[in-house]
Amino acid sequence: MRPAALRRPAALMRPAALRRPAALMRPAELMRCAAAARPIALKRSGTPTHSGTLMRSGARHLSRSWLLAAFACAMLLDGCSLVSRRAASPPGPTPIPAPPPGAPPADLLAVPDAVPRVEPRSRLGNPPFYDVLGHRYYVLPTAEGYVARGVASWYGPTFHGIRTAMGEAYDMYAMTAAHKTLPLPCYVRVTNLRNGKSVVVRVNDRGPFVANRLIDLSYTAALKLDMVREGTTLVEVRAITPGEPSSSALTRASESPPPELYVQAGAFANEDNARRLLARLRAGGLANAFLLARPETSRLYRVRVGPVASVAEYDALIARLEKLGVQDARLAID
Repeated sequence: MRPAALRRPAALMRPAALRRPAALMRPAELMRCAAAARPIALKRSGTPTHSGTLMRSGARHLSRSWLLAAFACAMLLDGCSLVSRRAASPPGPTPIPAPPPGAPPADLLAVPDAVPRVEPRSRLGNPPFYDVLGHRYYVLPTAEGYVARGVASWYGPTFHGIRTAMGEAYDMYAMTAAHKTLPLPCYVRVTNLRNGKSVVVRVNDRGPFVANRLIDLSYTAALKLDMVREGTTLVEVRAITPGEPSSSALTRASESPPPELYVQAGAFANEDNARRLLARLRAGGLANAFLLARPETSRLYRVRVGPVASVAEYDALIARLEKLGVQDARLAID
């Protein structure tokens, strides 16, 4: 005879964070999650499960193997719950999202940016770390000082009204975004490095789990950055600390688009190490790799490749660098 806790419907056995509409967890995603499960998943942290309730309500009546099986199932559900709607896809061109259904609200370009304000850390969507399709992501303890450059995409009508990682309904006409590791919620300034346009958005979701993407923007945010037609663009993401006057000021990148963008393959304090990487890249066919040294401002020797003029060029270059053993290349503007 199993304890009453085990006779409840499956939906009641999971915490609220895991009870999401079936549309958010397609059968293919469930199969990928199950196939990717490993015993180490039992050790991961994340959204609390009801495993403690199971153990308290009838542990002494259950065999050790049954407890382990129940706990493993709870952890599997926990891991699957963090698989984004925008799950990882094979390398290649990013599909442009479908246009919004019907007529959008009038004058979306006049929608004001998000206004940074102090908010408590969300109870949902902020585990210490989580796993998606074989990759582990560590949620940052704070957004302060965060600056990154890479590729932005946007998501629209397919997900309009569907719950975000924080539990809020996604509004494609609001100024919001999804990020893999920034704490939820937080505020960031996103600058389109191709045209200098800049917006402030509230990060309230997880994603995008698509190869080589940094941030997923709402439809309105993408429209204001003039990137809806292309679907992606190269951006700078800079965290904003509410209450600090200088935190919302435009950066140099947002005041005017940089003349050229590069991919930085590495930065070294030792010049010999930098030259060894440079030689390896050139031997691998990257003739436009070069060494950048600015002794008047920095003691680092930077190995860069480029310039790059588009997301397609950036993606192709990142893929070539990974084949040459460079796994942490990033977009550079200076």
